[in-house]
Amino acid sequence: MEGIITKSSTEAQSSVELSRPYGFYCSIIKPALDWTAGLLLLPVVAPLLLLLCLLIKLESEGPALFRQKRVGKDGKVFTIYKLRTMYTHVPKEGRSPESTDDPRITKVGKWIRKTSLDELPQLLNILRGEMSFVGPRPEQLSIVQDAYGEKERQRFLVKPGITGLWQTSADRKAPIHHNLHHDFTYIQNISWRMDVYILLRTALVMLKSNTY
Repeated sequence: MEGIITKSSTEAQSSVELSRPYGFYCSIIKPALDWTAGLLLLPVVAPLLLLLCLLIKLESEGPALFRQKRVGKDGKVFTIYKLRTMYTHVPKEGRSPESTDDPRITKVGKWIRKTSLDELPQLLNILRGEMSFVGPRPEQLSIVQDAYGEKERQRFLVKPGITGLWQTSADRKAPIHHNLHHDFTYIQNISWRMDVYILLRTALVMLKSNTY
């Protein structure tokens, strides 16, 4: 059983107070769609995952999968899975690369990050009920412990997602907790229409990034 991030009694109350999303879509339809889609997609992408894991292992030493502690819904800590795109000597809790020119990234990793294929193992997190296809990006445990207050913790009202408004915005190169308006907008307006919009927007962003 993973740990749970608790709120400090010394934190000041935030002026921004969000309510937890309720309703048939949030409580029943969205989780069911996530699990069903994840179950159907996993065997389809499994051959590609195996190929990518082989390429990663052939280029550099270390495991093909990257594991890191992240914070999810209600502050629960879980292990996120990604394809490893950096060399193994790089600290797991270091700052995230801002571009594929970062020397910490392997040659195979540059292509994997550009195509966002490093996110594919998170289908396992979806099947385990820890993540959704759409939602706020799960934050690193160390950053939550060091930089999160009452206001930032409101991101934990919903499950984190593989993609979301912040992930498809120009602000995605900046720290998550410096751009809370994206996640707060999603939490306040969550609906099937919003999720479809974000998924379509994600496809367009990926297509554009692979064009250049």
